[in-house]
Amino acid sequence: MKLSVVIPAYNEQDSISETLLSLYQTLAREGIEHEIFVTNDNSKDNTLQVLERLSLQIPTLHYETNLGPNGFGYAVRYGLERFSGDCVAVMMADLSDDPEDLVKYYYKMRETDADAVFGSRWMKGGKVIDYPGLKKFINRIANLIIRMMIGIKYNDTTNAFKLYKRETIEGIKPFLSPHFNLTVELPLKAYVRGYSFVVIPNSWTNRKYGESKLKIKEMGSRYFFILLYCMIEKFFSRGDFMKKKSAKTASVSR
Repeated sequence: MKLSVVIPAYNEQDSISETLLSLYQTLAREGIEHEIFVTNDNSKDNTLQVLERLSLQIPTLHYETNLGPNGFGYAVRYGLERFSGDCVAVMMADLSDDPEDLVKYYYKMRETDADAVFGSRWMKGGKVIDYPGLKKFINRIANLIIRMMIGIKYNDTTNAFKLYKRETIEGIKPFLSPHFNLTVELPLKAYVRGYSFVVIPNSWTNRKYGESKLKIKEMGSRYFFILLYCMIEKFFSRGDFMKKKSAKTASVSR
C-alpha cells in the first residue's frame, strides 16, 4: 500500500528541510513505499529554492507551486487532487507532527482496514509540547462544540494530521474550504458519509521557526460554516452522499 504525504508550505524556508529529511528517513527506515508531495503555496521567501535542493537528496520528494488561489485549504486541496498513493496523510511543514506517529497511522490502517486513521493529542498516550495556552483553550472548546453538534465520539477533529484511504478522499469530495477549516471538513465529511475510522494517540510540538499561519480571529465563522454544512448533510441529505456499502465492511470506531 503506497503512502502519500501532502504537505502545504508557505514561507517555510527555515523549517522545511528538517521536516522533509526527518520524514523521508523515517519512512525509508520502515521500508514504506511512499511519496512526499509538497505544495509550495506561492511562497515569498526561499522555500522553493530549498525544495529544489532537497529534491537532490530525497528521491521520493515531489513538489509543485500553487500559483493561486492561495491559502492553507487551497494548498492541501492542490495536493489531494494530485497524490499518487493508495492512502494519503496531511502533515504540517513545521515538524509539529511526528513522522513516527505517521508510521503508526500507516500500520494501524493496514491492520484494521479502516477508511481513515485519526490522531488525538488529548487521549491517553497523546501529548503536546509548548502548546500556547489560549490556543489550547479555544481548541478544547471548539472540539467540544463539534462533538455536541455532530455527535462524533472523537475529541481532536481540528487536528489536521490524519490518514485517509484514496477511496475516502474521493468519497468526501467536492471540497469547500479554502482555509484552515479544511482540517474540520475532511474528518467530519468522512464521519457523516459513513466512512470508518480508528483513533490512536499522537503528539504535537510547537514550531521552532517562523510563525503560525492560523489566524484564530479570522477562522471562527469559517469553522462554523463547515460545521453547519456537515450538520445539514447529516440530518437532511437522506443519505444521498453516504459511502456505498460493500460485502466486506471495515470496523468503525466512533
